[in-house]
Amino acid sequence: MCREEAQALSNLKPQLEAKKVPLYAVLHENFGVEEFRPFLPGGEVLLDEEKKFFGPEERRMLLTGMLRWSVWSNIRRANNKGVDGNLKGDGTLLGSVFLVGPGDQGILYEHREMEFGDHHNSTQLLEALNNIKNHEE
Repeated sequence: MCREEAQALSNLKPQLEAKKVPLYAVLHENFGVEEFRPFLPGGEVLLDEEKKFFGPEERRMLLTGMLRWSVWSNIRRANNKGVDGNLKGDGTLLGSVFLVGPGDQGILYEHREMEFGDHHNSTQLLEALNNIKNHEE
């Protein structure tokens, strides 16, 4: 379902470009990297096999999480959008979305997945994006 979220973030590309914010995806394993790229047009896909970006404590959801109704609802939502997963590799690592401002502005928006398919809030992300102070301002 990270592919679905990548698509949603790609849809914000015009707003991101207006604020000169690049779009990156950081993947933790080589499985499916090339298959992932079409879901992030205009963005760059990076590979972090050592998982340093994912922090000192990785956040995972065990396969028992598949017993949750909300997870199945998220899977159905993604499938209805035509976004299928590849079911390869380690799918237990939960993802995040960060909006990092230039200079010393730091993290302006953060969303950490709590379960599979729990995506960012686009409204809150765009509000944070509008608060970016570019160096030229």
